Parts: sequence; structure tokens; C-alpha cells
Amino acid sequence: MITMTTNTSNNILRSILDKEKISGTNFLDWHRNLRIVLKHDRKLYVLEKPVPEEEPPSSAPKAERDAYKNHVDDANETACLMLATMNSELQK
Repeated sequence: MITMTTNTSNNILRSILDKEKISGTNFLDWHRNLRIVLKHDRKLYVLEKPVPEEEPPSSAPKAERDAYKNHVDDANETACLMLATMNSELQK
């Protein structure tokens, strides 16, 4: 039940970005909506903190390796979300 509610609220928030695709003239509104969605998804840090340049070595603690992998995955998902909510001219 909780997952269904979470998915529903996530879909509602993401639909805001789908309706208001960035066209160049509405950047501030789009950026504000993007930040709202990412905050809800607990991925806002991706815009504020760069992915570390190097992957931790295999000898690093598992928590450090997992944090790196999650950051890379979240950054990739965020990039795809951003591209999907741009008009086709801006995607090029």
C-alpha cells in the first residue's frame, strides 16, 4: 500500500515536468519543478554534489563502493529525466 501511494505521488510530480517541458524560455519554472521532483525522490544531491571522479577501489569499504554506485545511478537517472523533459530542439 505504501509503495502504491509513493508511486502515485511520484507520478503526479513527474507529470508536472512532462506538461511543462523546457523550451528555453521557461527555464526557471522548469528548474524549480525539477528540483521539487528530485527532492521528493531524494536525489536533489545529484545537482548539488558532483559524482566523484574515480570509482573507489575494490578494497574500499562496501558502504563507500555502494554510495559511489548509487550516486552514479542517481546521476544517470536524473540526466535521463532532464533530457526527457526537454523539447526536441534542446535535446540535440
